[in-house]
Amino acid sequence: MRTVLHTERLRLEPFDEVHFVGLLALNSDAAVMRYLGDGSPATPEEVQHSIDTSKAQWDRLGFSWWAFVRTDDGELIGAGCVQHIENEPANPVEVGWRLKRAYWGRGYATEAARAMIEFAFEELGIASIFATTHPANIKSINVMKRLGMRSVGLRPYYGTLAATYVLDKP
Repeated sequence: MRTVLHTERLRLEPFDEVHFVGLLALNSDAAVMRYLGDGSPATPEEVQHSIDTSKAQWDRLGFSWWAFVRTDDGELIGAGCVQHIENEPANPVEVGWRLKRAYWGRGYATEAARAMIEFAFEELGIASIFATTHPANIKSINVMKRLGMRSVGLRPYYGTLAATYVLDKP
């Protein structure tokens, strides 16, 4: 089942074709992608592949990627996930996010991450959730700290030593 989440200002919708244009705008911004993957903006084919992969993961696992849609105007402003780190089932489950630059610093990442973490704890029954980022991505590290996550140091994920944080279910 694909679960829609709601926060005060956002509707988190599982990726679907209706999100293609918004996700392409988000993922083709070099500043947004700076600390993700190889740092390159995504191509239309890569965005479509991410939608297709996410839909398959929702169907297979019951969790994956959401589009962050503002409830007041319907604008897609970001995306986030609950997934296994590196999409490897043997790895722990992580929460992740990205936002359009115009929405940085407004609390949307924290708001969405809280909803995704609650989903992971309550719906998936996991005991701990992780978050990873490039060590220079101070903005995401600050979100992790606001969420109450604690550092477990640098871990070898996504082809680099990633700053890794964890939050245990209360």
